[in-house]
Amino acid sequence: MFVALFIFLAVIGLLLFFVDRAPKRGRDIVQLAAFVAPALILLTIGLVYPAIRTILQSTTDSVGNFVGLENFAWIFTNEESLISLRNTVLWVVLTPLLSTVFGLAYAIFIDRSRGEKILKSLVFMPMAISFVGAGIIWSFMYAYRSPGFSQTGLLNQILVWLGFEPVQFLNSAPLNTVFLIVVLVWIQTGFAMVVLSASIKAIPAEQVEAARIDGASGWQVFRNVTLPGIRSSLVVVVTTITIATLKVFDIVRTMTNGNNSTSVVALDMYNQAFRFNEWGRGAALAVVIFVLVLPIVIYNVRVLRQQREIR
Repeated sequence: MFVALFIFLAVIGLLLFFVDRAPKRGRDIVQLAAFVAPALILLTIGLVYPAIRTILQSTTDSVGNFVGLENFAWIFTNEESLISLRNTVLWVVLTPLLSTVFGLAYAIFIDRSRGEKILKSLVFMPMAISFVGAGIIWSFMYAYRSPGFSQTGLLNQILVWLGFEPVQFLNSAPLNTVFLIVVLVWIQTGFAMVVLSASIKAIPAEQVEAARIDGASGWQVFRNVTLPGIRSSLVVVVTTITIATLKVFDIVRTMTNGNNSTSVVALDMYNQAFRFNEWGRGAALAVVIFVLVLPIVIYNVRVLRQQREIR
């Protein structure tokens, strides 16, 4: 560690030494290049090169022969891949929507209430659990045993107490995917709640008071004052959760391993690349995820830039 720190300081010292001795003419350009170049080099090594290599690999088969767009054609014609794409779309639609709605509703209900910090902590706590840990916890929640046997899963025990038959929550498609989505919603609601609660508190109290003095109802205050005031935070929350959802892997892998038609694109990518050694197909699935994430990131940047210009 100390050796690495010494090398780092030596490199920085040499860099500053040579930059300081650069000719006066064009010194600004030399300084700019000297300070920006390390970041650009690291960005190229860590991001640009792997991205280009993955795109090139997506046009090859398992032994490296060029096959053009065959891997992408396989993704959009293979029945199992289509199920994974359908499930991924379901995840991307439901998870950000439900997490944001629940987080926003909770943030509004507990705003300035007694015990607000404790109530926030209770909902935010799942954020501290890994996806694998959450998957194991909810596997116990959904656990099933045949009728007549003592149920170990909490949800099935409640059904039995109410006089219903126990249900195999993770066996019947497509509802089993919805039950998996519940796990990620449970985790992400805390994140949405914290961000939106902070944004709500940043709205000037004078605006809320003025609306109430003008006779606005609670719903009108929420629609005309609160929502416009937290718009940028809503965009950040929705896009962040959407991107996290597109990469979801751990929960599905832990709870069902993609069986019973619950697989998603990220799990397929892992299986093709690391279990079946179909590197081309794995890379093609990675490119599909990248293409799906790209518009969300661009939209996020555009909205934040517009908000900054308004201020």
